[in-house]
Amino acid sequence: MEKTIQNRYDFVLLFDVKDGNPNGDPDAGNLPRIDPETGHGLVTDVCIKRKVRNYVQLKKTGIANFDIFIKEKAILNNLIAEAHKEERVKDKQKGEKTNAAKEVMCNRFYDVRTFGAVMTTGENAGQVRGPVQLTFSRSVDQIVPLEHSITRMAVTTPEEAEKQQGDNRTMGRKFTVPYALYRCHGFISAPLAAQTGFTEDDLTLFWDALTNMFEHDRSAARGQMETRALVVFKHDSKMGNVPAHTLFDRVKITRAGDVNKPARDFSDYTVSVDESQIDNVTIQRKI
Repeated sequence: MEKTIQNRYDFVLLFDVKDGNPNGDPDAGNLPRIDPETGHGLVTDVCIKRKVRNYVQLKKTGIANFDIFIKEKAILNNLIAEAHKEERVKDKQKGEKTNAAKEVMCNRFYDVRTFGAVMTTGENAGQVRGPVQLTFSRSVDQIVPLEHSITRMAVTTPEEAEKQQGDNRTMGRKFTVPYALYRCHGFISAPLAAQTGFTEDDLTLFWDALTNMFEHDRSAARGQMETRALVVFKHDSKMGNVPAHTLFDRVKITRAGDVNKPARDFSDYTVSVDESQIDNVTIQRKI
């Protein structure tokens, strides 16, 4: 059996959007999420996790142990029930059955052993606290959400066509951010990885997903989105050697060029990493 990761990791992820909506808020008419007090843009942690899941699902389709639990149109309780039907689970006592089903779920589903899951909604498979956790992403500068009118040269029903006397046009609204660079912080716990079975291969796949997740997530609504930097801090122990915030402070983002003009490209920023020696921590730049 492959060994689980033996080191703690902390990382900084930078990604940007141009003329798109990186994470619309359904409670606000799908406007880009924003901090109302500062005007900075936000992207939720679950949004990034969704993109990681989608990437893994595309890359590892049909490969055992890399299925995705939280995926489109999935019926979660059915998947948990399937775990309880396995031979190594169904003959266990009640308490043992829950733990055995949890092990099956961690082994079968990449996202369960990576991000964790609550699996007590049907046949009990327990709760899994995942080793990989992310913060909300926050834009480096304030954003200005733009609203655009769009026209569709068609209608959906004969009744609409009759009302328009054959004009058959449908008006709609679309929201974009002209440009924004977002920063996300992440944490990976080796002790929690031992509980879920998160391995070195799983970790390599996770870095791959963060690097390439936008390449297979294109849509007119999201404009152009790219991962711009991934800075990884690897501790030489399971528990870690220094606080995460002291490592994150080493990644600095400053404006380049004319700071009086709004940023419209990644080249309008300079990203620097203080790579001076840190005892028992290695800095790895994936991008």
